[in-house]
Amino acid sequence: MIRLLVFLALAGALAFCGATVKLGNRTFFGHVRAIWKTDEAQDLKNGVKDKAGPAAKRVKKGIEAGYNAMKDDGGTGSAAGSGAK
Repeated sequence: MIRLLVFLALAGALAFCGATVKLGNRTFFGHVRAIWKTDEAQDLKNGVKDKAGPAAKRVKKGIEAGYNAMKDDGGTGSAAGSGAK
């Protein structure tokens, strides 16, 4: 419990400092925002979307197929921890 509180306190302090402390003419989050808007970062984002898009669609189809198979089976399979009787 104490670890969680320490983690939350540190995360809150970092978020506060990142949003308010100036590092040159911008805050940390201002620098991140400026970097994200560059043409290079947009090219990276679009490249990742183009390459990972088909893989993400295949994963989504697989998850949906598994869910539909479970639903069609009535969910009475022997899944561990499912609580099905």
